[in-house]
Amino acid sequence: MTQFEDAREHENREEHEIHEEHVQFETSTQLDPPTANDRPLRASADAEVLDEIAQRVLWLATSIIDAANRGRENPDGVKVGGHQASSASMAGIMTALWLTQLRAEDRVSVKPHASPVLHALNYLLGDLGEEHLTRLRAKGGLQPYPSRTKDPDTVDFSTGSVGIGATAPVWAALSHRYLSDRFPETTPPAGRFYSLLGDAELDEGAVWEAIIDPEVRGLGEVVWIVDLNRQSLDRVIPDVQIQRLQGMFAAADWQVLTLTWGTRLSALFAAHGGEVFERRMREMPNEEYQRLLRSHPDEVRERLLAGTGGAEREALAALLQPYTNVELAELVRDLGGHDLSRLVDAFGQIDDTRPTVVFAYTIKGRGLATEGHPGNHAAQLTGEQMEDLARASGMDTADPWQRFGPETPAGRALAEAATRLRREPIPQEPGPRIPDELGYSPKATTSTQAALGRFLSDLHRAQPEVAAHVVTVSPDVATSTNLGGWINKTGVWSIAGRADWFADDRERVMRWRETEKGQHIELGIAEVNLVSLAGELGSTGSRWGRTLLPIAALYDPFINRALEPWTFSLYAGGRSIVIGTPSGVTLAPEGGAHQSFNTPSVTLEIPGLTSWEPAFAQDLEWAMLDAMRRLGLPEAEGGEAAYFRLTTRPVDQALARVPSDPVLRERRREQVLAGGYRLSVHPAEQDAVTLVGAGAIMTEVLAAAERLESLGVRAGVVCVTSPARLFRSLQDRSQVGESRRSAIVDQLFPAAHPAPLVTVMDGHPHTLAFLAGVRGDRTRNLGVTQFGQASGVSEAYRIHGIDEDSIVRAGLDLTGR
Repeated sequence: MTQFEDAREHENREEHEIHEEHVQFETSTQLDPPTANDRPLRASADAEVLDEIAQRVLWLATSIIDAANRGRENPDGVKVGGHQASSASMAGIMTALWLTQLRAEDRVSVKPHASPVLHALNYLLGDLGEEHLTRLRAKGGLQPYPSRTKDPDTVDFSTGSVGIGATAPVWAALSHRYLSDRFPETTPPAGRFYSLLGDAELDEGAVWEAIIDPEVRGLGEVVWIVDLNRQSLDRVIPDVQIQRLQGMFAAADWQVLTLTWGTRLSALFAAHGGEVFERRMREMPNEEYQRLLRSHPDEVRERLLAGTGGAEREALAALLQPYTNVELAELVRDLGGHDLSRLVDAFGQIDDTRPTVVFAYTIKGRGLATEGHPGNHAAQLTGEQMEDLARASGMDTADPWQRFGPETPAGRALAEAATRLRREPIPQEPGPRIPDELGYSPKATTSTQAALGRFLSDLHRAQPEVAAHVVTVSPDVATSTNLGGWINKTGVWSIAGRADWFADDRERVMRWRETEKGQHIELGIAEVNLVSLAGELGSTGSRWGRTLLPIAALYDPFINRALEPWTFSLYAGGRSIVIGTPSGVTLAPEGGAHQSFNTPSVTLEIPGLTSWEPAFAQDLEWAMLDAMRRLGLPEAEGGEAAYFRLTTRPVDQALARVPSDPVLRERRREQVLAGGYRLSVHPAEQDAVTLVGAGAIMTEVLAAAERLESLGVRAGVVCVTSPARLFRSLQDRSQVGESRRSAIVDQLFPAAHPAPLVTVMDGHPHTLAFLAGVRGDRTRNLGVTQFGQASGVSEAYRIHGIDEDSIVRAGLDLTGR
């Protein structure tokens, strides 16, 4: 995979002037000889075939990017982009993995910038048509980064959000373990879960949060392969600290394998006098090594000798003397991540009893004219350089998409791999039928958070088939988010199971039984892990044919911490229900550090998600059952995820005025699910002002309506259950055709009877400000716009202007009183 004799002569000598810094080129963990396992390891005689396929993969991946940038019109003038260098460093690793290791039941997460390599392999394996190869980053074409839901070929995990794609296979493996424990008869077996990631992704905190989770160390099916090219977007990484990384993984009880040198360098190091060369290469700073890669072959020898002196220089010169300049330039590039035989041997040593990480040293841009350049991240080969690559690859730029002939050794190897990797359709097990309601009455006075705990207990009692599919997840806040009753009934799930040493303690209310049959998964204080696991639990239907109903509970202020991975899991198709509780300044004594304010607004804006903030227990039950039903539906039929914002403030449930008449009760349920309902006893046409509230603040809203009535101002009251549903109703009412339009905003705010609006939320007032656009009403939006402080609830409401008096004043102002 070299182009020295062709491409190097075309390079501009100015590109070689690179600033040198001194950073340790770290040591390697010695690999033992390969051990036998049940994987389809290929014999060493196939090394030439694998190299031939890897070179074709490199060509195809580079050409896919080239076609997107130089091969099609670009009327917008905006750079299309792509990552030829990042793809090149992974071509050998992925070829060795796909051709010698992968089985149909394995799942692989591919680093974002190596997506062209994935598509190149899928093309050679017959999983992608030629018509797609010219449509990278085009509408309906190949996505910039691997996408489960949008790419036309097989993609196991969506990646693109740094670190999140790397950890997704961990949570997928855990989800499969859970699924097979709960439904062993219908869960298909799983193989390994691979993550292919760049070394720069190890800077992401989500990686380490996942690695140190106690359950993860029991996942022997998890394998990470780190593309250690020592370059990030902007620079050569000054210090990759490989020994520290190895130690961190080992401390988490992972198997650590490191591939530093290729076979040829290793043999030379082992020869007489080779220890001098090994020491020179091992102690060479990263940036000096990258500078060596950018040097002309005629300069490499002197650069190597420049780092030594005296007898060592003489010994090194003698050792290198038999090699030509071009051979020596190739020799220093002989790293383990590009030696396919060494990669195959390393794969054979994977210990299936614990997670494994393989550090594979590579060169960013290996085999391209841009290899090793510190600015090669987004660099594109020129037309002349593409011609050079074509000659090195035995290809033709005029006919770039050639496959191997079926009778060639490479063609036969690919056909064998394609047969091995072919996946049979997984039968879809029917999900449980979700009822409209459970038939229990709520307590007279309760909070929505307490109602959540009651709902789960009632579900277990009234609908055991539905409850069997529910799995709850929390980051060490199960008891404080009212999951205790559910956990007492169902137990805690654990891979190994642990003894409950407090089982005989009569003063302990919580029964913490950890078994393989539990239905609650407890994580550490890591919200990123929480939503990532919830997303993978929500993907079991599409992966293995059995839909789960994951419900994740965390403190509402920390939604922001989990927002990126949660949003990305939704993009990848992983649906879940997330409970944010307790919320708002209603959590008054906890102070500003725990009082949330923007979560209603930000969750309103996430695609594929409905946000809810019910005020009453019955509303919560109806909405929860609807949300559970939608987890398993196709997107075209209303499938989506859900977010519930709950509080700990007890509310008088009589204020909900739930109708007893069956017809009116069903009408109320439909309105709750549509997004809101009127609580006024008088019709909307009599409103002098309309008060609109959501959540626990409805107590103040209703009290303010009574005050205004006593002051001669008739105030209507609208209870919003879902700001997201109301907003969609407003957006969709101008749609024509077969859209699922909702008339709820027109029912709540009839155009024939306009009235000024006062909207009130224990959250940012922006959330409900869109209601002014329903019919052009004058609007006063009350909510939380400042950081809070510790106080009583009524004091907090007064501080932020969402108390009864503030609502009354706003109503009087709008009516000119």
